[in-house]
Amino acid sequence: MDFSLVIRSAAETRTACAIVGVFAKTRKLPPATAALDGATGGAISALIRHGDFDGGKGRTLWLHQPAGTACERILLVGCGPERSFDEGAFRQAVNTATTAARGSGARNAVNYLTELEVAGRDEAWKLKQAVLMAEDALYRFDRYKTGDDQPQTKLSRMALYAHRDTLRARNAVADAAATAAGRVLTQDLANLPGNVCTPEHLADEARALGRRHRLKVEVLDEKAMEKLGMGAFLAVARGSRRPPRLAAIHYRGSKTKARKPIVLVGKGITFDTGGISLKPGANMDEMKYDMSGAASVLGAMEAVARLKLAIDVTGVIACAENMPGGNASRPGDIVTTMSGQTVEILNTDAEGRLVLCDTLTWVEKFNPDVVIDMATLTGACVVALGNHASGVMGNHPPLVRALLDAGIEAWDRAWEL
Repeated sequence: MDFSLVIRSAAETRTACAIVGVFAKTRKLPPATAALDGATGGAISALIRHGDFDGGKGRTLWLHQPAGTACERILLVGCGPERSFDEGAFRQAVNTATTAARGSGARNAVNYLTELEVAGRDEAWKLKQAVLMAEDALYRFDRYKTGDDQPQTKLSRMALYAHRDTLRARNAVADAAATAAGRVLTQDLANLPGNVCTPEHLADEARALGRRHRLKVEVLDEKAMEKLGMGAFLAVARGSRRPPRLAAIHYRGSKTKARKPIVLVGKGITFDTGGISLKPGANMDEMKYDMSGAASVLGAMEAVARLKLAIDVTGVIACAENMPGGNASRPGDIVTTMSGQTVEILNTDAEGRLVLCDTLTWVEKFNPDVVIDMATLTGACVVALGNHASGVMGNHPPLVRALLDAGIEAWDRAWEL
């Protein structure tokens, strides 16, 4: 999707689809909606007055070929009561609007929902969230679907309303587009089946990312790990015919050699059967997502490189497949980590900490400023926090606070455990 800014009044904008908001339980229309209502001779207010559209959250209504405007279509989007129109309601409205527009014949749209007031949020935040939620609504993973009956969206361009065409507004859209590109990469990798997304595949993705943005990438194979004494990491991979990989992507945006990098570490268990401590068969297909930490690191590095941030970041992905087999680790085995400590493996399904402990020892060589580890480490976190927040644990309160604040800003909440 291509995004741009528009500052013209809705009544003057030529577009295939004008997206405007309507609040519930009030006849007062937002500015863009009021402008189109005036241009159409009160068609919108008449629909509300006659009860055809009540502005309820999640509701939409199309007006085709509206007289008096330069729009082919007007999409009315219900935003719920104005007094409770918060960040969540704004994001839902954008998602609802994009989903509806995606199913139409419109090839382009102008989104005027960004004019609506959201308490505590400025226009830049609304522009960013409008891009992210639009991309989220448009995302589909249908790479392996066959046949000609797959729905194809015609919507390819969306302009977002801004009060003024400022550098800050343009940067907000560009930043969100870069973030969205990183998120799409993460989603695509996570959605790949385990027979495609292997440890070698993730290492190849790291190399491809490095080529796209001219970044230095180093990849360790099984022999290199053995030489370094990564007994815990290798214990996880022993049962699989897919060899493990450990990859690091180095982004240097600060232009100074003395600066310590931020290190992002991602767990990349491309399929987790549990090993000899075998998981139940039901829903085991979802264990292809156990590499989502690594996918998130690759997505973050894609976004960082596109944004050309003036910081140093190293992204590290620890990739292995946890399978039962004749050479698999057994409950009760004792292995030696890269740090020289011995570990008794009582449950081979606790593989994440084994892979990550050696990885975290290895990243010490980068002399990091901070290390942020992303992992689908345990389903118990979902039991504790549900599907609404990620768990955060750390040994440095300022870093934990910064992560929690970033989650609030990005509307991707985290909770300290």
